Amino acid sequence: MIRTAVILFTINTNMATGIDCSKDYFDIAVLKEGKKVFAGRFDNHQDGFEEILSHIEGTHVGMEATGPYYFQLARFIAEHGVKVSVVNPLSVRRFSQMRMSRTKTDKKDAILIAEFTAMTAPKEWILPDQAILRIRNLETYIDGLKSRSQSLHNQLHALEASGTLDKNLQEHINLELQEYQTKLAVKEKEIQALIDENYKDLSKNLRSIPGIGPRSASLLIILTDAFALFEHYKQLISYFGLAPRIFESGSSVKGKNRICKMGMGTMRKTLYMAATSAIRCNRACRELFDRLRAKGKPYKVALIAAVNKLIKQAFAIAKSGRPYREQLH
Repeated sequence: MIRTAVILFTINTNMATGIDCSKDYFDIAVLKEGKKVFAGRFDNHQDGFEEILSHIEGTHVGMEATGPYYFQLARFIAEHGVKVSVVNPLSVRRFSQMRMSRTKTDKKDAILIAEFTAMTAPKEWILPDQAILRIRNLETYIDGLKSRSQSLHNQLHALEASGTLDKNLQEHINLELQEYQTKLAVKEKEIQALIDENYKDLSKNLRSIPGIGPRSASLLIILTDAFALFEHYKQLISYFGLAPRIFESGSSVKGKNRICKMGMGTMRKTLYMAATSAIRCNRACRELFDRLRAKGKPYKVALIAAVNKLIKQAFAIAKSGRPYREQLH
């Protein structure tokens, strides 16, 4: 028997606004009872923010989490008492695919986000704590330092390989590399101090999980607003881009399970390292990993399963407010 799935979309009668942000401008679309009542493009700075206030009052505003470009506008909207939700771009993309929408423009995207917001009523966005914002800025700066340091290290390696590098230049480059390491150490200490000052108990509880170290605990706190952003561990797995996607059509077409790459690369790399440790010292992760390998699953598939087990454990620990106990996990 062939079954056909029919997906019905019911748009809420309340007014909804969709905003599509880019570096220099943003597009908005305001819907009422599913019909567009206003659309426009505005500069992505304070003057543009103020121009849209009269159009979005009384609406539920939806925006995608697009790098750093959405944040100032989202904060402005929230501070002016308008309900705003910041949603995962992947959710909007899936919504678009289910509607079989093919057009891709900023204006169309704003309408699509408005329709998504009206239909799903996503959770209201709350401005992160000042400590989280400070730590995120430090993390961004550290990422830049690491990138510049690696670039300089590669340059030094290339010059040394050429056999033409004079001693004075070599000493100068090495000195600059040492300065990068000093700056990194200082900023990492600042982050740890902020973690200890504001989230000491949460960090301690997370680090009680075998496999979770200071770095992975800090990133989990920073990127989840101390776990306030999520109500279920599966949402967190999806947020980090670790949810498996399964391609199947009946019994005749099957594809390999793949991991969705939407998410944060730094967090994923850190969790992979944590899981590598966990499959040795965390009983639940080790048993899951061994069971999957015994079934013939590839190493990476089993490792990602261990990563997701770690995330589940971390979520449970964060929500319970208690340290890890092996018999409960």
